[in-house]
Amino acid sequence: MANTTAVYARIDTGLKENAEEILSQLGISPSSAIQMLYSQIVLCGGMPFELKLPSAKPTAVGAMTREQLDTEIAKGVASLQSGKTYSKEEVDELLKRKYGI
Repeated sequence: MANTTAVYARIDTGLKENAEEILSQLGISPSSAIQMLYSQIVLCGGMPFELKLPSAKPTAVGAMTREQLDTEIAKGVASLQSGKTYSKEEVDELLKRKYGI
């Protein structure tokens, strides 16, 4: 028998259940999934996927509450009244740099 050891981890119950349901559909046990993850960590010399904070995405108007929309419109009006404007090119560059779009 192979030399094995136990790994203990505390995780969110819902996350565990959701992940185990997917693993079950794939025919993979949780132990096999952990074995695969550890194997990939060794092969890659680190995590087998990129770890980074998600990029901030602008909020869609449809996802805003009426109060949030009113606040954003008021900011825009105040900006216009103060003479602060941006060209289309400046807006495109800002969106590209800040949000990758």
